[in-house]
Amino acid sequence: MNKYLLSTMLILFLCFSIKAQTTDLHIRVLSESDNEPLLGATVYFEELEKGAITDFDGIATFTDMRDGQYQITISYLGFKTLKINIQIPSESDFIFKLEAGGNELDEVVLQSSRSTRTVRKTPTRIEFIGAEELGEKAIMNPTNISMVLRESTGIQMQQTSLSSANTNIRIQGLDGRYTQLLRDGFPLYGGFSSGLSILQIPPLDLQQFEIIKGSSSTLYGGGAIAGLVNMVSKTPDDEPALDIMLTQTQALGSTANVFYSKRNEHFGITLYGSGHFQKAYDPEDDGFSNLPETTSISFNPKFFYYPSEKTTFWFGLNGTYDDRIGGDITKIESGQNGIHQYTEENVSKRLSSQAVYSTQIDSVSSLNIKNSVAYFDRDLTIPDFSFEGQQINTFSEINYQKSANRTDWIVGANIYSSDFDENDSASLQRDQTHLTYGAFINNIFDIDDNWILETGLRADYNTDFGFFPLPRMSLLYKNDNGFSSRIGGGLGYKIPDIFTEEAEFINFENVLGIDKNAIDAEKSYGVNLDFNYQTRLFDTFGFSINQLFYLTAINDALLLNSTDNGFFQFENATDEIFSKGAETNIKFTYKDFRWFLNYAFIDTKLHYLAGNPQKPLTAKHNAGSVLMYESDKWRIGYETFYTGKQFLSNGTETTDFVTMGLLLMRNFKYLSAFVNFENFTDRRQSRFSPLVLPPHQDPIFPEIYAPTDGFIFSVGIIIKPFGNEDND
Repeated sequence: MNKYLLSTMLILFLCFSIKAQTTDLHIRVLSESDNEPLLGATVYFEELEKGAITDFDGIATFTDMRDGQYQITISYLGFKTLKINIQIPSESDFIFKLEAGGNELDEVVLQSSRSTRTVRKTPTRIEFIGAEELGEKAIMNPTNISMVLRESTGIQMQQTSLSSANTNIRIQGLDGRYTQLLRDGFPLYGGFSSGLSILQIPPLDLQQFEIIKGSSSTLYGGGAIAGLVNMVSKTPDDEPALDIMLTQTQALGSTANVFYSKRNEHFGITLYGSGHFQKAYDPEDDGFSNLPETTSISFNPKFFYYPSEKTTFWFGLNGTYDDRIGGDITKIESGQNGIHQYTEENVSKRLSSQAVYSTQIDSVSSLNIKNSVAYFDRDLTIPDFSFEGQQINTFSEINYQKSANRTDWIVGANIYSSDFDENDSASLQRDQTHLTYGAFINNIFDIDDNWILETGLRADYNTDFGFFPLPRMSLLYKNDNGFSSRIGGGLGYKIPDIFTEEAEFINFENVLGIDKNAIDAEKSYGVNLDFNYQTRLFDTFGFSINQLFYLTAINDALLLNSTDNGFFQFENATDEIFSKGAETNIKFTYKDFRWFLNYAFIDTKLHYLAGNPQKPLTAKHNAGSVLMYESDKWRIGYETFYTGKQFLSNGTETTDFVTMGLLLMRNFKYLSAFVNFENFTDRRQSRFSPLVLPPHQDPIFPEIYAPTDGFIFSVGIIIKPFGNEDND
């Protein structure tokens, strides 16, 4: 009896001993040239099929690692991939340095800065949203990028239409037309398509977002007064990737996304397709839709050719068909009947091409040539009125980059054209044609180990509105104790067109075209100042804080005013729009937990109106909290966002409100399953004030200042036939 008891105890002891032979592992990745931490590097254990992304300190964390010898692969854009064997538990903290080179000219670290430098060595302030966070937001909203942008500090997604859900991006309180949307460095979204563009860009094939705020963002020319958002697409890798994402909401929305990529020595391909169907949704039963009936289909293939290690050529197409109809539920479902007469329907088609040629001339210089052509067709129909037109945009650029020991140069030229043609049957012909030539030069100079200076000059010439010199300057200070600070500023401008939020709100009805002889281009100046500090308080506890202060002023702002004969015409404001404020971002990390806190103070004043009032539909105070738990098998997120009081155009003050969300995701070998509770406290504007005012047959739609769709519950799966890297 005793020997059996002894054997049992021995077996239990051995089991506990084996279980205890696990280690929490920290792998830090630095650049070899300057020992800077690399944010976003991938560390992967092929044998365990387990990977992680480095944080702001360049650290990738793995928990409960079994003892033994493993080969790891460390990769980062712009650096040579490192494969090396490590022994666990001989060490629990490793430091590896990556050598610059390899694919540095095929893929740059940050495209929006037009530089191959990392975030920490770039004087221009750039906010980076990587693949990991993009994946979380794609789960919360797989149909478009609004979720990614809405939850970034200081960015507001302003819905301009209840019936179509038309949405614009506002950075630091400034209208959507002052933000330039780019994809892989191409300005594809603007003009007639701008209000719908946010709704027509799915996130699944995107690798990262880069956001530059303020007038110092004029690296890409006009239209970036408030800032720019550059969406960087995924590129093919040696290992094939296939993601199939299926999502269903309780609001009768169904979405399917498919992404595939693969490359070999000389060729590569990425294929992306998405389909979204939404039934008209009326959560408060007032007879009008809060979500329009929608059918949206997108297809985006890209083809890559690598004739040598130094040269890449890729060509892509993007096609989108989108049909959305909102308004009176009875008319949508059964047709016009009695007082059931009002709907708004938007049918739009988009087709664009992008081509890029990049070659490394020698070890320090490269040449890049790019071209895009974008076609957009839209038919907006409400009772007794229709606004139809087509817009063709083209963009071509050539630039030369050279990097030396302490300085980086880039010089280039581009040409941008925009041609909007309104339907010939329209009573008001508001055709618009713009042609802009630009040239730019930019320099980043390492003064010493602590100070880096960036200077640049762009000169644009528009054939209708003249010459625009755009100087810019930024200065970065950093030390080895985790502190850094940036100050920068520059000038900006915006060519006038009829596609403003005010014109969109009234469906462009009775809006007169731009009188180029009476209207001047909008011009701006702006300054940003930020402070950053990051530290590791304990082995497993990290802390970082970023504090931004900014101001932007716009002169000759474009206003839409009514005339005596019932029309609306554009005029320049007699005084400036002045926006100033502050943004605070705090991050805590502990093992598998991350906690983000943010606050935005936005004070945007209209100096051209008596009393310098706050800009309507702009909350002065916004705050958020995001708590995330991430392991190999689980991802759990809890979000809380506060939106302060706002003023409507008539001076009425709105209520403030809080929204909350909860995400649960479980990773398996070949798939991930998730549930998402978006706005689960069901905060929506109809709880505070009406969304629709009578008469029913010709309703009045008040301004939108809060969510209109309320609580959305969604479930879905992501199928990965080639395996799930996040699962062990």
